[in-house]
Amino acid sequence: MTVLLAAVMVSCSGQDFGFLQPTPEDLCKCLPAEPDILDYRHAAKHVPVPNVAPQEVSVETILTWPQDVLIPPDAPRTGRELQVFHIGEAFLQKASVNALDCDVSMEISQTADKGSSRMIVETPVDSEYCSARQKLQAQLKQHGFRLDSQHGGELPQALPVDVVGMAFEDFEHDRGNVATLWEIHPAIVTLH
Repeated sequence: MTVLLAAVMVSCSGQDFGFLQPTPEDLCKCLPAEPDILDYRHAAKHVPVPNVAPQEVSVETILTWPQDVLIPPDAPRTGRELQVFHIGEAFLQKASVNALDCDVSMEISQTADKGSSRMIVETPVDSEYCSARQKLQAQLKQHGFRLDSQHGGELPQALPVDVVGMAFEDFEHDRGNVATLWEIHPAIVTLH
């Protein structure tokens, strides 16, 4: 009952309750605080990345993509969202584990400047992304940055990354420095 109450508190407050994780350092054993049904377009976000040649794109280009006013919460992927993209040159500015769905959520920009416009890329908690999550965690650790369900946030200095994944149009919510609803989700992110 206490865990259920804590999950409701997380859902209502949006605070990080990573301390509720049985093994917070293991990104592959994260337990979402929110049921899948409450996650916006959950079925559309939690898919494998198709094994096809990705299209080259830049953060700068994605920031110019037109955005829809409203997408229903159960809408399937359509159009651009069915395509796989590769961002070969970008900079990781922020990384954390979302307590609600356990996805690794990151902000990237075209340049290393902390004031650069950003977009979101997310690596889902789904088992097929376990090794990608662990690899990113290990790479960040080599740079002195701790990423787990209790640690994360703004990186002291932006790090160059390579991103492969599918375009996804999210809904309007508090996105901080993020300049678009377009994301790469699911995404596999690797430090250069």
